[in-house]
Amino acid sequence: MPPHDHAAHHGHHHGHDHGTHDHGHSHGHSHGIGHHHVHAPASFGRAFAIGITLNLGFVLVEAGVGLWAQSVALLADAGHNLSDVLGLAIAWGGMALSRAAPSKRFTYGLSGSTILAALLNALILLFALGAIALEAIQRIGAPAAVPGQVVAIVAAAGIVINLSTALLFARGRDGDINIRGAYLHMAGDAAVSAGVLVAGVIIWRTGLAWIDPIVSLAIVALIFWQTWGLLREAIEMSLFAVPRRLEYDAIIAALKGLEGVEAVHDLHVWPMSTTDAVLTTHLLMPAGHPGDAFLATTQAMLHDRFQIGHATIQIETTPDCALQGGCA
Repeated sequence: MPPHDHAAHHGHHHGHDHGTHDHGHSHGHSHGIGHHHVHAPASFGRAFAIGITLNLGFVLVEAGVGLWAQSVALLADAGHNLSDVLGLAIAWGGMALSRAAPSKRFTYGLSGSTILAALLNALILLFALGAIALEAIQRIGAPAAVPGQVVAIVAAAGIVINLSTALLFARGRDGDINIRGAYLHMAGDAAVSAGVLVAGVIIWRTGLAWIDPIVSLAIVALIFWQTWGLLREAIEMSLFAVPRRLEYDAIIAALKGLEGVEAVHDLHVWPMSTTDAVLTTHLLMPAGHPGDAFLATTQAMLHDRFQIGHATIQIETTPDCALQGGCA
């Protein structure tokens, strides 16, 4: 006799058309339980607009002064700040795309495009860093005269702008990793600008022009470390890896800890976007319908403990998981 099973789907309220579900699917019936999850307050749209405008304006000024002063450190910092403008735009785009309604062609909407954007952003950054590093290395042997006072003043302005932008996202950093990423990126940039400020002061006081390309290489190394991490995570997401913020074993343990659950198998967790995750799993339980209350409680637990807003759970009453790769 085939196992009795029951599937339930729980997702963010993104405009899913649950009426189009195939109720004759072999895994059982599908029940849609809408849950509206707000990624960030609407006011963050204004924060993104202000942050992008401030930083883009500063990039133009810093790059212009860097070319005039022949300061590779300023140009490197301008390149870094330009990457922040792109990063803010990607975060803002992700927030907007998360509200887009899915279609029959793109059943999760277009929120996954934030993963592709992050991947492209990382690749472009690596090429830019290579160009800056090459220029800095060439200048170590023949450093150009750099007006340290001008470099210090521009870097000080960068600290103010980066800190001001970070504060725009400070109150949302605990509730949304998208906002937290923007906050940490801008706070880190304030530290980079502080390094350029120190270099400018040293050059101003000592006249040691070689400090400029050395500091620019240090900035390149710091940004490369951040960019490499971004590239690795973007590639992992593109390959549907479990998001880094989630622990696979912890999810297994949480599901096995539910009353009546004898085993867990076919657990899959993957990113739907840079902020949202999807989960599907089979739970082995004693004979007897567990009821919608159990499914709703399980989905709520996954949402509250792991921030997984899209979960599809299939209940099975016979231990056939050994034939499907084993039970956990």
